[in-house]
Amino acid sequence: MKPSSLAALVALLLPLAPAVAQTAEPISVPLWPDGAPGSEAHRGEAERIENTYVHNVHAPSLTVFPAAASHANGSAVIVVPGGGHHMLVWVNEGMAPAKALNRYGITTFVLKYRLAREPGSAYAVEREATADLARAIRYVRSHAADYGVDPARIGVMGFSAGGELVSLVADNPLPASPPRDAVDRVSARPDFQILIYPGPLGTPAKQPKGAPPAFIAAGSLDGCCAPPALTLYSQLNAAGVSAELHMFADTDHGFNLGTKSERISILHWPDRLADWMSDGGWFRPR
Repeated sequence: MKPSSLAALVALLLPLAPAVAQTAEPISVPLWPDGAPGSEAHRGEAERIENTYVHNVHAPSLTVFPAAASHANGSAVIVVPGGGHHMLVWVNEGMAPAKALNRYGITTFVLKYRLAREPGSAYAVEREATADLARAIRYVRSHAADYGVDPARIGVMGFSAGGELVSLVADNPLPASPPRDAVDRVSARPDFQILIYPGPLGTPAKQPKGAPPAFIAAGSLDGCCAPPALTLYSQLNAAGVSAELHMFADTDHGFNLGTKSERISILHWPDRLADWMSDGGWFRPR
């Protein structure tokens, strides 16, 4: 049976999302219990939320949304919100896709990563932000049994700036660094990647051969992120990696999950993702 519409599910979810965002986090776990390396000067600083956007992240974390036990299938997705590395679009590019994927039996984790372009930040996208996503993948894989997921079925889904981080981790070599603990010794390679209007960092990819299967989507009018989407797809396809690309006509950046668009193709783009995930076997227990 074909999966039901992600777009329809999210249309029901989004009116509730801002209210949910103002309550306690469902489950939040720190990526570095003793503090993130490179953030020592900001230890103890609180995050700031403005109109559901998250700022001032110095303690990277994962917010966990477990799939219902009745239909959990063992797959996991780490959702990486965008925001231009100035902020995190926490609701529309974090909680909403996480909860929508839950309906398919996917256990999801929304990443809070350090923001390299926030005023006064000393972080770098290719250093701290990329390290946060790599650590998130390692954390989920090393704690797979705790969350009832398969360590060989862990994907990453990034929007805009989050898509850049996905590509930097999935399609490029990670900077070498000595492991700090047992989690750092686990592989940071995702098993599949989902890039939604990904930013330009990370493309052209330096290590496309052997990259995980990819789903890529962007708008044809997106001056920032249409070219990276096309470039990455061409590279992966030439390298023999299974990849699917959707370029939506007359569409610009930031369409999120499509519920506010008047274009039918954008409203239903999550269904294309659901089709791809179903064809890849990610909705079925291994």
